[in-house]
Amino acid sequence: MANSRVLIFVDESNVVSSVRALGRKLEWLKLRDYLTNAGKGRQLIEMVIYAGLPPPMAEWQSERDKKNKFLHWLRSNGFLVVAKDGSPGDGRHYKANVDVLMAIDAVELSVEMRPDVVVLVTGDADFAHLALQLRRRGIRVEVASTAQTLGSGLKGAANEVVDLTPLFEMFDALSSGEQ
Repeated sequence: MANSRVLIFVDESNVVSSVRALGRKLEWLKLRDYLTNAGKGRQLIEMVIYAGLPPPMAEWQSERDKKNKFLHWLRSNGFLVVAKDGSPGDGRHYKANVDVLMAIDAVELSVEMRPDVVVLVTGDADFAHLALQLRRRGIRVEVASTAQTLGSGLKGAANEVVDLTPLFEMFDALSSGEQ
């Protein structure tokens, strides 16, 4: 689709866990360029990244500071970031579900910005209804995920699936100290 205007929505925790499962570091600028596919005449309108923050509690402050530093880097590199405070989970984990924010924004921004293509960067099958809603509005929907994490309902709701595994395999390997 030459001269297509592209709007990208990223479920940060989903894509980060997918790339880590392959033992790689996520290279955000390369991911953006790959999904925009400007070589085929596509133009990026916006890439919105939805991220959960550790809870605003003393025991989570170190992780929260690290995550905020990362989100600052994303913003400094032209990404639009939507962050949500998490709540404590079990043990060392926290829960910060951004799915509803991403779904509402995807519909609203698509109506306002009128993209030709929306790319959903997630494998979460909960986004299948969103993909169908966007398609009903005449928007081409591409889902970018790894085959291992792609829910079948989401796969069937999209116009096209972009397997990120070959891209992720080109990224730098995680060192033994990284997770």
